[in-house]
Amino acid sequence: MTDLLDASDAVGFSTRQVHSGAEWHDAPARALPIYLTAGFRFDDFDHAAHHFQTGAGFGYTRTGNPTIEALERRLAGLEGGADAVFVASGQAAVSIALLGLLSAGDHLVCSTHIYEGTRGLLLDNLGRLGIEVDFVDDIADPDAWRLATRENTRAYFAESISNARNDVLDIAAIAAVADERALPLVIDNTFATPYLLRPIEHGAAVVVHSASKFLAGHGAALGGALVDDGRFDAARSGALFPHLVSADRSGAPSVWERHGARARIAYIRESTAPRLGPTPSPLNAFLVAQGIETLSLRVREQSGNALAVATWLAAHPAVESVDYAGLAAHPSHDVALRYLPRGFGSVFTFTLRGGEPAARAFVESVRVITHMTHLGDVRSLVLHPGTTSHAHHSEQNRLALGVHPGTLRLSIGIEDVDDLTADLERALTAATAAGTGERVLEVLV
Repeated sequence: MTDLLDASDAVGFSTRQVHSGAEWHDAPARALPIYLTAGFRFDDFDHAAHHFQTGAGFGYTRTGNPTIEALERRLAGLEGGADAVFVASGQAAVSIALLGLLSAGDHLVCSTHIYEGTRGLLLDNLGRLGIEVDFVDDIADPDAWRLATRENTRAYFAESISNARNDVLDIAAIAAVADERALPLVIDNTFATPYLLRPIEHGAAVVVHSASKFLAGHGAALGGALVDDGRFDAARSGALFPHLVSADRSGAPSVWERHGARARIAYIRESTAPRLGPTPSPLNAFLVAQGIETLSLRVREQSGNALAVATWLAAHPAVESVDYAGLAAHPSHDVALRYLPRGFGSVFTFTLRGGEPAARAFVESVRVITHMTHLGDVRSLVLHPGTTSHAHHSEQNRLALGVHPGTLRLSIGIEDVDDLTADLERALTAATAAGTGERVLEVLV
């Protein structure tokens, strides 16, 4: 294939610098190619028309990109879903998943134990749009979900492993309650990852991820994803979701007529995501895809490390409690054994006896563990929820969510366990001294 302009063309320098070298042969790259372009050239007039009429192929990265599409296929395959949509962040994934389902006047039933950014989205942003939410505290009780359900309820939302109490949801039980009313159960599976747990296999309809966390693993890129089971049933659920089964404003066939059981994800891909615009960079899609190639190795190592660290912390005199589902004392340990045979995840909280002064001394004493707001990294991380993610709650609400003055959240990485426990021991020594008002001279080695 020749260049659009070659050296023999009698055109000016500025034209050549823009157009020369614009033709190339596609090469069979082994790594995922990065299509870092805003748009794509059409072959001819009819090609452009066909793309806009059918959505086939690629025209503009906001509506489709080969790098992003390849990642979406990989995510759908890992979660056992029919299709996936990749967006700019985990918060964007939650937003477009819910806005693809809910309309003004609708109602959502949600677990109390969720990420604080999601809680703010539901109460502040969706609330302004006329969407109501009720929270279920005892998420293990199916009747609690039934009692919270109204005639205008259109979805359930929960996390597979909750933030911050580490409760593991009995997905099959809650999905069965949702199915009684033909409602979709949306699961945030960020903490578990599809390596440890695939909610669609247990009845969930939609799965969301903050891909910035475990899926990427390296802390270098933001991204979010939602995966749909492809089992939307218009006969049972069509009346609940008229935007999926009704003709559009131009009279064209409905999303259901065009996409059948994939109507839910098709609506999100065609309407919600491109119009709200949380478009990810193809470079970030590439980085997340690279991370996914080692997902099982990392999560297996992180989960093993986390169990060892949680067990070690539970036996330490400076620690009041450890909220880790992998420990037999955790309230949802039996559920975790059923749903998480490959490991219990690597994010959990523990509470120091010395309260906030002890927590402050702890985070200022760690050296191997990094103090930052992130999780799922190959590096171990720590954060104090009471003064960061949960700072705007009342003390009563924080306690109900399992966040005490001395509570710290750990995200365990792939470091050697002996190095982690040595770092923890040093920090706990400082925390104990701070909690009792003593001063300890630290000897640097």
